[in-house]
Amino acid sequence: MHFDTKMAIVIRDDLLPWQGLNVTAFLAGGLAGRDPGILGAAYADADGTDYAPLIREPIFVLAGTAETLQRTRRRAVDRGLAPAIYTVEMFATDHDDANRAAVAAVKAEALDLVGVAIHGPRKAVDKVINGLKRHP
Repeated sequence: MHFDTKMAIVIRDDLLPWQGLNVTAFLAGGLAGRDPGILGAAYADADGTDYAPLIREPIFVLAGTAETLQRTRRRAVDRGLAPAIYTVEMFATDHDDANRAAVAAVKAEALDLVGVAIHGPRKAVDKVINGLKRHP
C-alpha cells in the first residue's frame, strides 16, 4: 500500500542499544500524539482479546551524527513540519514535565539531540531525510 505521508525517526549513531530503543519508542509516541490519525484500528485475536492500535504506516528508522540530527530538525521546521525531539538531558529526567523543562532551557540550535522524528507529506519528509542511512 502506498501512503501520501511518510514517517522517519533519526537516532544518533553513538547511543547505547537501550537508549536508541527508548528514544525510538518515545518519538513514535510523540508522532502518534501529535496526529492520532496515523493510528490504525485496534487489533483482536481469534479468542477475542483486544489489543491497542499500531501506527498504520511504516516508520523509517535512520541513523546520524549529532550534526545530522540538528540539520534534520532544521530542515523539518523550515518545511513547516513539527518534529518530535529527544535530547541527552532527557535521559536524566524521570517525568514528562521535567523533559519539557529540559528542552525549554535550551535554544533550538543548541539542543543536544539524540533523536528527531517527523511525519508529513512524503515529498517533504524525503527532502528532510535526504542522504541519511538506515539504522543498522
